[in-house]
Amino acid sequence: MSGHSKWSTIKHKKGAADAKRGKIFTRLIKEITVAARLGGGDTNSNPRIRTAVLAAKSENMPKDNIERAIKKGTGELEGVNYEEIIYEGYGPGGTSILIESLTDNRNRSVADIRSILNKNGGNLGENGCVSWMFEKKGYFVVKKEKVNEEFLIETAIDAGAEDVNEDESNFEIITDTKSFESVKNALDNSSIAYTLSEITMLPQTYVNLKGKDAENMIKLIEVLEDCDDIQKIYTNADIPEEMI
Repeated sequence: MSGHSKWSTIKHKKGAADAKRGKIFTRLIKEITVAARLGGGDTNSNPRIRTAVLAAKSENMPKDNIERAIKKGTGELEGVNYEEIIYEGYGPGGTSILIESLTDNRNRSVADIRSILNKNGGNLGENGCVSWMFEKKGYFVVKKEKVNEEFLIETAIDAGAEDVNEDESNFEIITDTKSFESVKNALDNSSIAYTLSEITMLPQTYVNLKGKDAENMIKLIEVLEDCDDIQKIYTNADIPEEMI
């Protein structure tokens, strides 16, 4: 067991209080639409759309919104054609940043993201400059107060989880992408409540940030999250919870 104040965990805790639901829905609708366009609208045969729909339901998105997004992706309804682009760059304190974008205007996106990074202590890098530091993984967060540690570890590992870590108040379950759903089903069947479940990009190493660098990193991420073309942001910044 090891402890890290990972940004994804902290972001979720903070987001519970100040998340802008409209932006959350917009991002989820984009993801569902693109997933349907690339792999079809059947959640049984398309793992990406199945994950996207589960994420939408966890945010209490109305069923009609989900169905319309699927139909726009499959062409049954007219919709915007989004392009998937990955941007890579650097943030305060020598941190690495990976940005997933879904956009209908590539030129606008790169200009906006470059401007945000430059104005907030970061810079845009070349393709491949930091992506090698990240691995695609399944990721769950469970509050310590909600579960027995031994029971959680046994349930998760038996279902195929790779590891269970902890910070001050949470357990973090790491899986490979193929085991994500089996672990999720095991947690659900065992009535283990999680506050976050997602396919994410986890860094292999972390950069500890404190003081001004930590403050600047938090501000940078918040400004990036306000950009409509950005879907997800990943960083190897390790920020103390008290900084949030």
